Amino acid sequence: MFTQLKKEWFGNVRGDILSGIVVALALIPEAIAFSIIAGVDPMVGLYASFSMAVVIAFMGGRPAMISAATGAMALVMVTLVKDHGLQYLFAATILTGILQLTFGWLKVARFMKFIPRSVMVGFVNALAILIFMAQVPHFVGISTMTYVFVAATLAIIYIFPRFVKSIPSPLVAIVVMTVTVVYGGFDLRTVGDLGNITQSLPSFFIPDVPLNFETLSIIFPTALALSIVGLLESLLTASIVDDMTDTTSNKNREARGQGIANIVTGFFGGMAGCAMIGQSVINVKSGGRGRLSTFVAGAFLLFLIMVLGGVVVQIPMPALVGVMIMVSIGTFDWSSLKAMTKIPITDSIVMVVTVVTVVITHDLSKGVFAGILLSAIFFTAKISKVDVISSREGDTLNYRASGQVFFASVTDFVDEFDFQPDSVQNVNIDFSKAHVWDDSGVAAIDKIVLKYRENGIRVSLAGLNEASSLMIKKMGVHDKPGGKVSGH
Repeated sequence: MFTQLKKEWFGNVRGDILSGIVVALALIPEAIAFSIIAGVDPMVGLYASFSMAVVIAFMGGRPAMISAATGAMALVMVTLVKDHGLQYLFAATILTGILQLTFGWLKVARFMKFIPRSVMVGFVNALAILIFMAQVPHFVGISTMTYVFVAATLAIIYIFPRFVKSIPSPLVAIVVMTVTVVYGGFDLRTVGDLGNITQSLPSFFIPDVPLNFETLSIIFPTALALSIVGLLESLLTASIVDDMTDTTSNKNREARGQGIANIVTGFFGGMAGCAMIGQSVINVKSGGRGRLSTFVAGAFLLFLIMVLGGVVVQIPMPALVGVMIMVSIGTFDWSSLKAMTKIPITDSIVMVVTVVTVVITHDLSKGVFAGILLSAIFFTAKISKVDVISSREGDTLNYRASGQVFFASVTDFVDEFDFQPDSVQNVNIDFSKAHVWDDSGVAAIDKIVLKYRENGIRVSLAGLNEASSLMIKKMGVHDKPGGKVSGH
């Protein structure tokens, strides 16, 4: 236990501290932008990012993953803020945490296994595209010098590691570009142009809302949506960081940790947040591996707000845009494009639909749900093919069924039988290579048996496995005394 804690917190001190500083710098414009999307003061997003990162460093199940205010969560809370105000948002944030804590105790993370890889890849690629699209307004069509500084930032990010690997190149790029702008007198947009940064500590308070069922009815729908979107993004991000670092994580602990972080955030004047794949990628690529990196990101963010607020507002946006473009390039799974010519066409379609849905709606959860639904439809179509082979021996007609007998396959299954054969007294149906899954499958077998019986033909079912046989005995009409037909 102690060895594990030591490894998670102090196994990579230098890398974690430097990567945490990079993440904190990149968090500021993101938090301000997401606050604007939600319709709240920039400090609400900044306080949320500080609180989420610090709490999740201790409570989360995935070391080196960054949690803060996010765009997906901001989009969900827009209507609540607009119709009922900021205090109801804080109350909804606390309720979001309570719901996520409950989901964590219920071990909802086990349902992650139902998300196909094609959806995961689509999720990652869509996020990379969204990260890039979010930077476009900050550098396209502004000025020639903006393009120059974005290009210079990217050059430092990709060239500097060839000479020095001990210092994260994004940190070097941000510092160099800021110094160049400040002392060179270049007219560029800065972080301060996005919103005002108040140099004050967050304080504990209870949201000023009536504690009654009316308030609950107002905040519950938003809180439920926030809790689901937040957990979905957090658990998917945890899986991605697992792959990037070749390590494992405790997904149920992460769900509980997200809940605790949101509860704390709501009491300290922050908006609901969740894991950020973009910032997590920055953290990992900058050398972050332990919980210390997440803690430093949150703590240094507060330090920037409180002590260096005057310096932070002078950071040029082109420098941060360059960092985020690097993130989008690194996040996109370029190998998936080549793999599309090799993997099944249905997997390619699922991936593309996931990407398109996310990009159009700007909602990662909608894309994931669309991908899962489409995967389920394709999977159902694949396994719904039932083969029925017939052979005849005198007055006996034999059928051998192979496949899965359930709601999607029963129509084709029934159509394989000839219900008016010439000079046939007996029909044997062999299910040794088939499985009956549901009521639709039992009803189809009933239909077959009843039709043959109506024509005076005896029917025998053979080879049923234990589960299929038990289901037919419980639900089948033809196999029950008092039914239209008895026995088989």
